[in-house]
Amino acid sequence: DPYAQLLLEALKQSGCTVFSDRHFSCENCDGCVSGGFDAATSQIVLCQNNIRQQSHMNRVVTHELIHAFDHCRAHVDWFKNVKHLACSEIRAANLSGDCTLMNEISRFKFGLKGHHQTCVRDRAIRSILAVRKVSKETAEKAVDEVFDACFNDLEPFGRIPHSKADAKRAYRDFQNRDRYNANL
Repeated sequence: DPYAQLLLEALKQSGCTVFSDRHFSCENCDGCVSGGFDAATSQIVLCQNNIRQQSHMNRVVTHELIHAFDHCRAHVDWFKNVKHLACSEIRAANLSGDCTLMNEISRFKFGLKGHHQTCVRDRAIRSILAVRKVSKETAEKAVDEVFDACFNDLEPFGRIPHSKADAKRAYRDFQNRDRYNANL
């Protein structure tokens, strides 16, 4: 999957190499949660009882790898700073494919103008509420306060990958990112 390939390489370049046997865990989970990132162990949990399709698993892995990337490069205070959590959830919803047109159509959510941003905001709020005992108002306020900066932080993709083809282009660009500077 080009999304995961790019993120794994970006993590490695940031000094946070991911090992599949150490940093991924498949478990049964409560409710309808599909996965999570455990900052204490730097481990991605995949909820095997709630993931039924490869495409869904790819999105969950990508979403959680974005959290791992943020944890590595930004030293996110996951437990005490809800704005940090909000920022990573915004980035994960924006860059993982969670809010692609096809995914939104499959959820029976339609819209044209600003729909991607609305989806990212709503999914970030839902994710915060799923992992923290905060009020909906607190989650909404945190997301609104950091939305613009975090929505526009496209690292390591450099663009919003709206499709696998976009993700492949982003991965190629990422691989060639330093090539041009080396010749100066």
